[in-house]
Order: sequence, then structure tokens, then C-alpha cells
Amino acid sequence: MFEEFVLTASTADLSEEPRAREHADAVEFRMDLASDPLAQLDAYDGELPLLVTNRATWEGGEAGDLGRFDALSTAVARDAVSAVDVELAALRGNAPEGEESHATALRDTAREEGVSVVVSVHDFESTPEPAALVDLLTDAASEGDVGKLATTATAPADALAMIEATHEATAAGHRVATMCMGEPGRHTRAVTPLYGSKIGYAPVDPANATAPGQYPLATLRELVDGLGGDGTDE
Repeated sequence: MFEEFVLTASTADLSEEPRAREHADAVEFRMDLASDPLAQLDAYDGELPLLVTNRATWEGGEAGDLGRFDALSTAVARDAVSAVDVELAALRGNAPEGEESHATALRDTAREEGVSVVVSVHDFESTPEPAALVDLLTDAASEGDVGKLATTATAPADALAMIEATHEATAAGHRVATMCMGEPGRHTRAVTPLYGSKIGYAPVDPANATAPGQYPLATLRELVDGLGGDGTDE
């Protein structure tokens, strides 16, 4: 998975999957926002593969304890699950106590199951300079199969920094997924795939966006395809 650009439809309700099929390549299942997520996974019979995310509160989600790792470990054993999201801070020991051992165990379990590991970083306040972004992407990509970096853009220069970092990290051989949150960086969700970003995120229902600045699913599909999509074959 993620050899080419993958547009994921984000949802906390897997019954929405049929609505995503026309435009999405996969579904990001936000387990931290879902009601009975494991029961939903057991009942899932959709066509799209799943990227499971159980985002911690300290990284902008709603999963508040170490039990989120147990749920993810159970999830990655499901045939429909092709990828799992793990925070870089948890893998690197920069999260609350106990996270590191659980995160590394989850990564090991995912690899045993043949499930791709997306290692993520979120900055809800700013966008660092390009060199710092490249360092973050390098660290994240080295810990998993894809390094995901989402920062907050407050000016056009922030979007340019993310585009530059995406290009540099991809040229260095790293598989990355990049985007800027916030209106000044919204267009990066459509543009960074031209520079190598491998994953896009958009809500199935625009009313349930999971991050600031997300495009509706059909809109992001049209934009990415219209611009030429994955630009790594240049």
C-alpha cells in the first residue's frame, strides 16, 4: 500500500463506506471518534481497505488512555485493515509514560500481519522551516512505512515550506504524506501529491471534517486528478 497516492475517506462510521467508493481509494477509520469501533470492524464488509487511526488526546484526538493500543492491535488482525497510524512521539518516547512500549509492540504486530505503518506528526500551532520539516519527515518515515506530517499554516510561506520539504524528503528516498491545516495551507492537500505525498485525507461527510481545511472528498479527488496526482514519476 502507498506505492502510489492513496486518497482516504475519513469517517468514524464505517456504514458510510459505500458513499466513499466513487472517489476514495481507502477509508481512514477514526476509532477514537467512533461508537463501538471494534464491533464496527467486525461487521465491516465494505470494498475499500482501511487505515485505522486511534488518535491520542495529546495529538488532537479523543483516545485518552493506553487502551487505544489494545484496540489497534486487535484491529490490525482484521483482513480489511491495510494500514495503521501510530504517532512518532509515542514511538520515540516523547509521549506520556508507557506509550513507547505499547507503540513499538503495535508496530511489531502490524508488521507481522502485513499491515503498513503510517507514523504521524501533527503541529496545531505552526509550520517550522523546511529543514526542520524534512528532519521530522525523515524521523517519521524511518520508524514506519510512511511518515505523515500535518502542520498549521498561517501564511502562504508555510505552504511553500511544506511543499519544499515534501519534495526534498521524497527525493531523499522517504515515503511521506504531507499537508498543511488551516485556510492558508488548504491547497497543499491537492498540491503536495505532485511532489511525492502518498496519502490524502478528506471526510466522507464534509460536516464531519477531522482537521481544519479539509476539502470535501469529491473535491479533493477532482483536484488531485486534475493536477496530475502522484508526481514521483517525473
